[in-house]
Amino acid sequence: MSKKIIAWDLGTGGNKTSLYDIDGNCLEETYQSYETSYPHHGWHEQKPNDWWQAVVKSTKRLLDKENVDKDEIVACGISGHSLGVVPVNKEGELLRENTPIWSDGRAVKQADKFFERYDESKWYNITGNGFSPQLYSVFKIMWYRDNEPEMYKKIDKIIGTKDYINYKLTGKIVTDQSYASGSGVYNLKEGTYENELIEASNLPPSIFPEIVPSTEVIGTIKKEVAEEIGLNETTKVVAGGVDNSCMALGALAYKEGRIYNSLGSSSWIAVSSSEPLLEANSRPYVFAHVVPGMFASALAIASAGTSFEWVKNNMAKDLINRAEKENINVYDLIDEEASTSPVGANKLLFNPSLGGGMPMDKSPNIRGAFIGLDLKHTRADILRSSMEGISLGLRLCLNKLRGMTDIHDEILLVGGGSKSPLWRQIYADVYEMKIIKSNIDQQAAALGAAAVAAVGTGLWKNFDKIDEVHDISEEVPPILENVKKYNKLLSIYKKAAVYQSELGDMLIPLEL
Repeated sequence: MSKKIIAWDLGTGGNKTSLYDIDGNCLEETYQSYETSYPHHGWHEQKPNDWWQAVVKSTKRLLDKENVDKDEIVACGISGHSLGVVPVNKEGELLRENTPIWSDGRAVKQADKFFERYDESKWYNITGNGFSPQLYSVFKIMWYRDNEPEMYKKIDKIIGTKDYINYKLTGKIVTDQSYASGSGVYNLKEGTYENELIEASNLPPSIFPEIVPSTEVIGTIKKEVAEEIGLNETTKVVAGGVDNSCMALGALAYKEGRIYNSLGSSSWIAVSSSEPLLEANSRPYVFAHVVPGMFASALAIASAGTSFEWVKNNMAKDLINRAEKENINVYDLIDEEASTSPVGANKLLFNPSLGGGMPMDKSPNIRGAFIGLDLKHTRADILRSSMEGISLGLRLCLNKLRGMTDIHDEILLVGGGSKSPLWRQIYADVYEMKIIKSNIDQQAAALGAAAVAAVGTGLWKNFDKIDEVHDISEEVPPILENVKKYNKLLSIYKKAAVYQSELGDMLIPLEL
């Protein structure tokens, strides 16, 4: 019998179920989406039962495919979106139909109150939690306590997204180091919850689940669940990990100094290292790796792909219509037009902060802008400058990470934004380093989850097998002449970002 692995990639928009062979090759995949609700400003909620139904439905669809034999599936692993706060009682029953997801920012008052008692810089240096504090789990739990006291009294455990799926599968409530590292009370260097932080939150320590290694087999699938989902009771379930760390593993960033660039709605550059990369001003956000003894440290642009999408939707509607009529990819048309604009887009700069700023920015109130717009500029310039602006913003992230540790001289691109040949060359020129493209594109997190399952169940001796899975399809070296031009533009981009931050601070309180 040929042994197989199921990997679940529980993302913000839906769940992808993938089937892998023992060599790490993806054989089949299916996808099931779910909704996010926005009941109030800053509230971003999903239904944990929607996650579960997405896992069940996509898995059953995969098992219905002709060449899939459930008897060959011996293990499963999961990657889950971060900072989840699913409340369950002692019986394991869900206490809230909708729960906040990672991007939910309602807990501002709770974070502020916490930092009246505890130094924020010290908290960051312990946890590596570099997003806006209110996004982290501990503050959302405090929000439950302050705003829903009756529900809060019934809570036995708060668990993460993928941990809820694991509980449904096995009946066991645990988390792993990578997911726990986003709790807001985790000591990165000690690898455990930090009692001092839990005490400062005035939450009971018991509310946080037991931490096990990402590779630990936490159980097998319960009989009634096996019948529901279509897998065997003997299928082993490993703890899995948070999406950032699973993606790092799947994108080859699991050894010292290896680096990758995820290009999606938000885009980030992450480096793997044996020490967390912490810096007070830029605040890299750090997760414990699913690989023991390693960390994944990253800096990001919050609205990279979403800003490019805005440009497309508002300035290229004719290209969208043409793509639909001719059944072609609209981004191929955008590439074609943008490539007619020269390097530097005729001195037009774009800042992609349409969704606000990150800790690297002078102010979170920064907003996006086209800078240097002139009557001579064409739409081709606007499209190219949008691509270049996202690349320049990520170059600033790369510079910070380069200043904190030694990194490899090539970077792997994954995600939707890596598909454009024009953009790959722009990244190479802006980053001043070789760009690598492989067969692992939007499968990085799923591959990481499969690898964790393979190592945890002894199918692989270690994670080195990941290198064999990647088939490098393209290497894009930087063009020296272009590098010189982008380095000149970078200094202007940085200055403009400071002014945009100041203008954003002025615009926010403005009443019109």
